[in-house]
Amino acid sequence: ARLVAVGQRGHVLWSDDGGHCWSQAQVPVSTDLTAVRFATRERGWAVGHDGVILATADGGRTWFRQLDRRTLGAARPRAAPDTPSFLDVWSDDERSGVAVGAFGLVAVTGDGGRSWAPWGERVDNPRGLHLYAVRRIGGTLFAAGEQGLLLRLEPAGRRLVALRVPATGSFFGVTGRGRTVLAFGLAGQAIRSGDGGATWRRVPTGVGESLTSGAALPDGRLLLVSEAGQVLVSRDDGRTFSKAASIRGEPTAGIAPAEPGALVLVGPGGARRVDFR
Repeated sequence: ARLVAVGQRGHVLWSDDGGHCWSQAQVPVSTDLTAVRFATRERGWAVGHDGVILATADGGRTWFRQLDRRTLGAARPRAAPDTPSFLDVWSDDERSGVAVGAFGLVAVTGDGGRSWAPWGERVDNPRGLHLYAVRRIGGTLFAAGEQGLLLRLEPAGRRLVALRVPATGSFFGVTGRGRTVLAFGLAGQAIRSGDGGATWRRVPTGVGESLTSGAALPDGRLLLVSEAGQVLVSRDDGRTFSKAASIRGEPTAGIAPAEPGALVLVGPGGARRVDFR
C-alpha cells in the first residue's frame, strides 16, 4: 500500500495513505534520482544521475548507496561522459535487477546489488543511444530508447535484441499486460503489440505532447500521461485512447494507481492525488 516517489536533489518521499500525506526518506546523496522500483514490499532500488544506484530494505524509509560514478568502472560505456546517468531500473525479485541509462548504459545484478556488471556488449545498440525505460511485460523484458530504439530480451536471456518498429521518435516508456505491450514517447507517439513484441502497429493518441509514463490498472484499463499532464485511458487493451477530461493538466513525469478511484501524478510541481474512476 506504500507509494514511493523519487526526484531532484536526491529527494525520496513515501506515503502510506494513498498519496494524501508524504514523508521524506533518509537518502545519502543529493544528485537527481530518475526512477524507483520495488521487488518486494521492503526491498527496492532507486537510480539517477552520477551513476547512482541506491537500495532500501525497509520499504523506502532509508536508503544506502550501492553504486556511483566512482565505483561504476567498467560498466560505463565508452561513449559515456565522466558523470553517467541511470534513467530507469527494473527488478524481478530482491536479488536480480537491471538499470539502463544514457549513452547505452546497462548494468545488471544477480546478488541483490552487492555487485553490478556491465552488459553493453549484449545490447543491440552500436550507436550508444540513450535508454530511457526498462520493463518486464507478460514475462518478457523490454528496454526503450531514443530514435525509435526498442529492445527485447531474447528467450535465452543473454542479449537485448533490437526490434523493427513503425516509429523513429524516441520512446520514453513501456507498459502493458500479458501479450499486450505499449511503447510511447516523443510528440505523443505510441505503438502497440498484441503478440509479445513480434509485430507492432501505431496507436493514435490524439495528443502532440510527449508521453512520459504509463500504468496498467487492476481492472484492465491502460493509462498514459503526457508531459502536460493529460491522462489518456484505454478500455480496449491499448487499441484506442481517450482523454480523462476530469483531470487538470499540469507538467507530469510519472503516474501510479493509489487506491481504487485515485491516481497519483508526480512532476516538477511535486506529487498530487487525483480522483479517477
